[in-house]
Amino acid sequence: MSATGTLVRRPRRPVAERPFLVIWEATRACPLACLHCRAEAVPRRHPGELDGAAARRLMDQVASFGKPAPLFVVTGGDPFQRPDLAELVAYGTGIGLRTAVSPSGTPTLDRAHLARVREAGAVALSLSLDGSTAERHDAFRGVPGVFDLTLDGWRTARELGLKVQVNTTVSRHSLPDLTDIAALVRREGAMLWSGFLLVPTGRAGALGALTAAECEDVLHFLYDLGARMPVKTTEGHHFRRVALQRAVLDRRGERPALGPLHAALTERAVELGLFEGELRTARRPPMDVSSARGFVFVSHTGEVHPSGFLPLSAGNVKDRELPSLYRESELFQSLRDTGRLGGRCGACEFAGVCGGSRSRAYAVTGDPLAEDPWCSYAPGSFPHRDALREVLG
Repeated sequence: MSATGTLVRRPRRPVAERPFLVIWEATRACPLACLHCRAEAVPRRHPGELDGAAARRLMDQVASFGKPAPLFVVTGGDPFQRPDLAELVAYGTGIGLRTAVSPSGTPTLDRAHLARVREAGAVALSLSLDGSTAERHDAFRGVPGVFDLTLDGWRTARELGLKVQVNTTVSRHSLPDLTDIAALVRREGAMLWSGFLLVPTGRAGALGALTAAECEDVLHFLYDLGARMPVKTTEGHHFRRVALQRAVLDRRGERPALGPLHAALTERAVELGLFEGELRTARRPPMDVSSARGFVFVSHTGEVHPSGFLPLSAGNVKDRELPSLYRESELFQSLRDTGRLGGRCGACEFAGVCGGSRSRAYAVTGDPLAEDPWCSYAPGSFPHRDALREVLG
């Protein structure tokens, strides 16, 4: 395996041929009013949602990519608002899909619903945690009681044998509480903690953006935590660059020059004991998967997007099958071509393993191929060129 392969994981199959991950937005119905909601969820289901038959056809199309099938994640809104959810999970399991569910912290996140999807074959659960206390989390979610429902569902899911991933939105709103959330995740136990770097789309446009320098501090802090707990990022593709740079620096006994936010996050982590205890036997390498490059999102009405945070459509699964749209659409092909990236992303030596957030570029500039505005790296500025070439492979 190459040095890159040990530091940044790549899907085993070519990403131009098949995705590693397919996300299906089963519904936009959700009783919450989360401040960051991409879907701008509403209380009732949309009449144009994919019905059960159409959903099964979609799962057939996902399975047709070949074995092993892409990971299939059912999200929302709140997918538990669909009464046929367990039946659909069972169907997907029956045709060979590894299926995960991403519900909201509502009263439907109870033992009965969790047991049904587990019995139907779901392998994992993804939950959102945006505050370390009920006051903070419920304020973000817009409804009281959500924090307790989320923790209860989390614990129940683990008891039932479901792997649990916990997602936290990284924005101006969450920065003061970020380390305390990490401590809660480590204490409760999770397969993975994912820091979602805000994309200002949907309701999230009203949340405070980070500066590029602050984003860099957060990514390095998450890298530091990765020695003690399993950590990943969502829409933080430059975390892969950070992992490669830190590997080079660590081998040389050097530390990066970071800013005051990293210092503050680290100081709080030390207070909470996050860096105590045994080191993980192996750090979890980030996965080289990005919008249209190993990743595809299917909306509640069947529109096919490179990401749920990049609202450009390649077509609809009602009219054209998913493998064809993923492989052949101009939109997806352009996003897979790093030679078409603009600005600093286009000039960056890490473009092939990072490429920046296409969703954030589009949300800020209107151009999905523009540079990622939350990246502070100046291409060519990392000093140890020979060592860098070695880890880049």
